[in-house]
Amino acid sequence: MIDLLVAGGGPAGLVTALLAARRGLSVTVLEPRALPVDKACGEGLMPHAVELLSELGVQVPGLPFRGIHYADARRGVDALFATGTGRGVRRTTLHAGLTDAAARAGIEIVPRAADRITQDADGVRTAGFRARYLAAADGLHSPIRRALGLQRPSRGPSRHGLRQHYAVSPWADLVEVHWAPGAEAYVTPVAPELVGVAILTTTRGPYAEQLARFPALAAKLHSPAGSVRGAGPLRQRVSARVHGRILLVGDAAGYVDALTGEGLAVAWAGAAELVACVAADRPGDYERRWAAASRRYRLLTGGLLWARNRPLLSRAIVPAATRLPRAFTTLVNHLAR
Repeated sequence: MIDLLVAGGGPAGLVTALLAARRGLSVTVLEPRALPVDKACGEGLMPHAVELLSELGVQVPGLPFRGIHYADARRGVDALFATGTGRGVRRTTLHAGLTDAAARAGIEIVPRAADRITQDADGVRTAGFRARYLAAADGLHSPIRRALGLQRPSRGPSRHGLRQHYAVSPWADLVEVHWAPGAEAYVTPVAPELVGVAILTTTRGPYAEQLARFPALAAKLHSPAGSVRGAGPLRQRVSARVHGRILLVGDAAGYVDALTGEGLAVAWAGAAELVACVAADRPGDYERRWAAASRRYRLLTGGLLWARNRPLLSRAIVPAATRLPRAFTTLVNHLAR
């Protein structure tokens, strides 16, 4: 019987597996899709996520960025990282780097999905494997979470994300966040001749219609590269992260919004807590430790999203940041740690 079976070979699942292997645990990953897998995301890694990849020996190309630029139609403000740099990297490139690292660590990735799950006092069984614990890392719309009855109804406006790459030279070494009524556009430099533009919005419609909300940004973009990717609804409420010997991690553990760009870093912090609980054979501690590891993200993102969904407050966010640049920079550096 192996120590940990990870259902889902995305970045959350692979980092969970890599951290488990570093602890000396036997680990296997289930992933039915061909790797690497593309996904709609902002593709910007905050400095603490870059540091974790380095600690795990994961080398990924891409472009460094020094901070975040927030702008609306009339004004903008920069917030630079106090320490370290972020990295813009294509999702497929990141996924390939993590897959290679797993192979070097001797972690088996089995091209199979989790099927019916059973568990007893000593272990969990699914897809022909028996393990002491199962980490459900099967994504935003986790089938395992739903099958266990841990999904809760979402409240408030439903936000979705769309992403398109453009074959243009990056014009800044910052991630740009452009604000418009009801939507934000995130511009991330990911290669010398490539930028990714992700749009978060509550309004359904084609990518071109969403981009038209940002005329100054749209004027800089030409030569679309690849296809548009979409994801959503983003808000996922979960009643618990622990169900016996099954522990939820990454987006499967619950998601607030991509507004602050912390998704991967928070997923990986949760992965570290999950592995620590498995190594100590204390699964009951995971709920509390996950809550502590994700508290700052949930509070900051939830607060910003609350303000974003109120038109009067939403219009004041960028002007307030320009009037209080030190406070804005402090907030960004809290997210960067």
